Amino acid sequence: MDLSTTYLGFALPHPFVPGASPLVDEIDTVRRLEDAGAAAIVMHSLFEEQITREQLATYGRLMATEESYGEALSYLPEPADFHLGPEEYLEHLHKVKAAVRVPVIASLNGTTDGGWLTYARLLEQAGADALELNVYSLATDFDESSELLEKRVLHMLWSVKSAVSLPVAVKLSPFYTALAHFARRLDDLGADGLILFNRFYQPDFDLEALEVKPALRLSDSSELLLRLRWLAILSGRVKASLAVTGGVHTSEDALKAVMAGAHVVQLVSALLKNGPERLRKLREEVAAWLEAHEYDSLAQARGSLSLERCPDPAAHERANYMHVLQSWRGVGERV
Repeated sequence: MDLSTTYLGFALPHPFVPGASPLVDEIDTVRRLEDAGAAAIVMHSLFEEQITREQLATYGRLMATEESYGEALSYLPEPADFHLGPEEYLEHLHKVKAAVRVPVIASLNGTTDGGWLTYARLLEQAGADALELNVYSLATDFDESSELLEKRVLHMLWSVKSAVSLPVAVKLSPFYTALAHFARRLDDLGADGLILFNRFYQPDFDLEALEVKPALRLSDSSELLLRLRWLAILSGRVKASLAVTGGVHTSEDALKAVMAGAHVVQLVSALLKNGPERLRKLREEVAAWLEAHEYDSLAQARGSLSLERCPDPAAHERANYMHVLQSWRGVGERV
């Protein structure tokens, strides 16, 4: 069965790619991912805060008698919060690139287009085949409009595209006011890929200590539904490659994502739970399903359930909305 796909200009043998996660922190695990059939490797993110800390530390060494910047350091994460510093990240990227034959995608996580953009060039020099721009920022500023937030992201993309010759994908959240329009603007600006969606980790409350505490919960298949909707909406309407991340755990999940329009399926939680070998199993199951249902290739199935096939997507969405609401019945009532 032909499972080949194209993502960010790369011809891949199949759509399964490990997404950004701690899985790439060890070279042995990276090799296991390739042995299991990973079509590409996505590095975990290099955070703007890591680079800012390093830049402040360098400035501090040069201006040892100056203390005007000192308080700002307290707002940055501690070094122990990061597995690798900026220089170590570049070195690790170089090692990962040397260890595997598949494309290696580096990831930058930032909220501004400051000096950290220098690292986009350094990542290219270290051997990255592509960049993933991870836009992880919650809109909590009451004075910042949705238009200003979008302009900032667009300028970040323009800055990164201007800095490197590599393909650049943008990893989005689902919380933009008019996501379809924003995706089109990113596409027009030259985004090579759009990744749906970033997972915002929801904090919990400790009632005894009266503190906010971090809470990490791996995804499950229920999170796929939001991604399917937007994949189906964007498929065929943007030139950029489409990737799904979050909620893909089974071959059925992967098939739904592809039929909605995904070129690539990024896996994180499924691999953290089941190990790198899960990649091979999913690939085999998808191939078997397609063959059993008389498909010639994965490409034949891609986008078959997208809204591009629907003459009036807005009406289709509203009709489904009304149908779901009207189909609910109380306890004991027949549906």
